[in-house]
Amino acid sequence: MPSVTTVKANVLIPVAQTKEKQMTHPEFKVGDIIACSGYAWTSFFINIATYGIPGYHASHVGIIGEYNGELLLFESTTLDELPCVIQGKSIDGVKAVRLKDRFEQYSGRMWHYPIYRPLFTNEANRLNAFLLETIGVPYDHIGAIRAGGIGWSWFESMIHRADLGSIFCSELCAAGHTKIGLLQTDNVSRWNPNRFLRRERRERILKKPWRLKCEDFAQPCS
Repeated sequence: MPSVTTVKANVLIPVAQTKEKQMTHPEFKVGDIIACSGYAWTSFFINIATYGIPGYHASHVGIIGEYNGELLLFESTTLDELPCVIQGKSIDGVKAVRLKDRFEQYSGRMWHYPIYRPLFTNEANRLNAFLLETIGVPYDHIGAIRAGGIGWSWFESMIHRADLGSIFCSELCAAGHTKIGLLQTDNVSRWNPNRFLRRERRERILKKPWRLKCEDFAQPCS
């Protein structure tokens, strides 16, 4: 029996191929965003403050970079003891961790937001250099509070310029994407996790998210 096809944009696509693409987790690559929604009260509060639904929208984000040929998750956080792969110790601020370790340690849901295309070599090099420069920068508690809510974050960005002397999670991601021209913004400090994801999805910088599961990693979960 001939294979059945579906029509999209005047192109015939085999149904089997379409289903395979929908069921296959896209590969991690430099510049992709990882979003988290934790079960702790802090995650609940962050979601409410940024117009998200706890458990379904993001309370934390990180960005994938490369170090010594290994893809790592660069994030700014204070709420766990997972050590930084590069500095070999726990850091309250920007650190790099193995994505599988973060997945196994995290109490909550995680999603993979792929960027819409692979980065060019020079873009990836600039992003990696920027992320490495931020390792060890302390967490920005005040900046994270200022970024909460749509109207509040806009007002605060008018009176406070971006300052990367300390960094919160979505500020790091926004700065990284701005560094290589993916995101256009005059103030990377205005972006809370949910606002950042909504903006980049609306501008099609990020593809649809993929809910992460154990089978999405090359090595089995412990």
